[in-house]
Amino acid sequence: MSLVKIKHILLVLSGKGGVGKSSVTTQLALSLSLGGYSVGVLDVDLTGPSMPRMFNIEDAKVTQAPGGWLPVTVHPANPEAGIGELKCMSLGFLLRGRGDAVVWRGPKKTAMVRQFLSDVLWGEMDFLLIDTPPGTSDEHISLAETLLKDALPGQVSGAVVVTTPQAVATADVRKELNFCAKTGISVVGVVENMVGFVCPNCAECTNIFGKGGGQVMAEDFHVRFLGGVPIDPQFVMLVESGRRPRYPKGTVINGKDFSETDEINHTGTPTEEAKDASLLANKYLDCSLEPIFRKITQDIITAVG
Repeated sequence: MSLVKIKHILLVLSGKGGVGKSSVTTQLALSLSLGGYSVGVLDVDLTGPSMPRMFNIEDAKVTQAPGGWLPVTVHPANPEAGIGELKCMSLGFLLRGRGDAVVWRGPKKTAMVRQFLSDVLWGEMDFLLIDTPPGTSDEHISLAETLLKDALPGQVSGAVVVTTPQAVATADVRKELNFCAKTGISVVGVVENMVGFVCPNCAECTNIFGKGGGQVMAEDFHVRFLGGVPIDPQFVMLVESGRRPRYPKGTVINGKDFSETDEINHTGTPTEEAKDASLLANKYLDCSLEPIFRKITQDIITAVG
């Protein structure tokens, strides 16, 4: 199996769509990379592959090599800056067009998942994050069976489960926690996404979807609560256009003042800055969500050893 040189495999799961699973995967990958770890991201959401868009590498193509596929490099390692390499593999790289639909029955999905696990040449990696589709579908079952059968003892570190605060979301995500229990996958922790909205104009953070549902669910299942993550339109703009996050004066998130990012002397127009060749990870350092995910990744690293 091509995963043999990977130290830790983490699944990012949720029983419900639209809770920001891919967003969480992206930020976990960036945060781990900024911590100096080498990271791979495997997108097994076959009908809605979004990781190429999240990393702004949609035009990249996968290279065929002897023995399998070479994943796409998001950015190389930079030891001087303490940044680890980041690579990605997704079905999105194999489609002819961005809008092409993947209309496959279960057996073909299962075969594709197994091929991704066996034929992608990751090399040596500290972490592999696997972004999964919502629910407990064929992809999940195939993923769990293949990993538990072929992975080395202790290599599958567990799952990070993503939810939003609303009861309708936590009700579905509870099923995902039960899925983990039935398949023998340990739960590293729960991330409660969309806890608050960081207004780009007034410096307020408002709990538009409530707060605390994910933490209560984590306590009910006796698993670690990794933290709450607000919605930040600046992160959306970073992903969509490559624009560095900027905040109005007085923006305070989780006790940290982000006003200073608005005062940095950025050169060039927004269009020119979007074409800036600097690492996505470097721009992410100016995002209000970066310190939140830095703490989440530290807790995950502690949990998986």
